[in-house]
Amino acid sequence: MFDIIMSILGIFFLSPILLIIAILIKLDSKGPILYLQKRVGKNNHDFFIYKFRTMYVDADKKGLLTLGDKDPRVTHIGQFLRKFKLDELLQLFNVLKGDMSFVGPRPEVRKYVNFYSKDDLKILEVKPGITDYASIAFRDEAELLKKADNPEEYYISEIMPAKIKLNMNYIDRPYLITDIKIILKTLFKIMS
Repeated sequence: MFDIIMSILGIFFLSPILLIIAILIKLDSKGPILYLQKRVGKNNHDFFIYKFRTMYVDADKKGLLTLGDKDPRVTHIGQFLRKFKLDELLQLFNVLKGDMSFVGPRPEVRKYVNFYSKDDLKILEVKPGITDYASIAFRDEAELLKKADNPEEYYISEIMPAKIKLNMNYIDRPYLITDIKIILKTLFKIMS
């Protein structure tokens, strides 16, 4: 109920901001306003995550990982949207549809889920979320990847295992008060 009520309220109150973002995206670059990406959700089922498009069209064909604040694939408005996580506001619709929750392990693309161990698949027993402990801990993930000699290998060998560990800790302690703390920490991190 929390997810449904809060997503409806969020969509209602944020609709003017969503409209402004949509207009800015269209003015900034050619292509669609929305970006749909297949992610892995609860029970290992694929779903499409909704985001505002922050990259030039077909940029994801040059790699799935974003490398630093100045990744040349990211549009001008996209840099601003990513900095304040505004590109992810559309995930309120994923929450409303039941694909996601406000808090839960961030959904990965299938390519990286294929690296999960049998024990790691426990993460897929819960609904993925808009934010989680890993989102807070790895707020600067793109910068970390930019500094790596091999970003893909670094993500798989270092960042992904750390995220999995944080997600396992969250799954083992599912309390509403924990979710509220994560939401507040996320908002604080975005604003700082």
